[in-house]
Amino acid sequence: MSRVGKKPVVVPSGVTAAVEGQTVKMKGPKGQLQFVVHDDVEVKFEDGAVKVAPRFETKRARSLYGTARAQVANLVEGVTKGFEKKLEITGVGYRAALQGKNLQLALGYSHDVVYAIPEGIAITVPKPTEIVIAGNDSQRVGQVAAEIRGYRPPEPYKGKGVRYADEFIFRKEGKKK
Repeated sequence: MSRVGKKPVVVPSGVTAAVEGQTVKMKGPKGQLQFVVHDDVEVKFEDGAVKVAPRFETKRARSLYGTARAQVANLVEGVTKGFEKKLEITGVGYRAALQGKNLQLALGYSHDVVYAIPEGIAITVPKPTEIVIAGNDSQRVGQVAAEIRGYRPPEPYKGKGVRYADEFIFRKEGKKK
C-alpha cells in the first residue's frame, strides 16, 4: 500500500474543489485546473479534503493511487502558489531575450532559436543568461523547461549549454597529450 496515497489532500481556504466521477477540478487565485483519475482509483471529496483509494486490490490499482494523490496535491499547489523552473545558460555568446510572445535564444548555432511561449506559461528573463518559467500546471512548466533545455543540453567537457538551476553537470577531463 502507498504511504503517500493514504494521506488525504487538504483543500485550503480560497480554493474550491469538485469531484465529478473520475475528474477532479480545482479553482483558486492562480486559475483553474483539472485532472482525470484512472478508473482503477476511487476519488472522493469529503470533510474539506480529497481522499484517494484503490478501487480493487490489484497491483496496478495499488501502484496508481499514490500517483493520483500526488497529482491532486499538485493541482492544489498549482492554483494556490504555482510552479517555477529556473534555467541557466552557460557559454560564450549564449544568451536569451524576450521578443513579444517569443523567447529568442542565441545558443551557438548559425541562427537564433525562436521558441513560441505556450498559453498559460509566463517566461521572464531577469539576466541574459537566466530564464524563469512559471505557471500553474506542473507538467506544462516542466515540459516547456525540458524543450528549451533540449535546444542545447549541457555538455560534460566545458559545461556549455542550457541547464536547470539546480542541475549538477558531471564534468569530464579532456584528452591529454
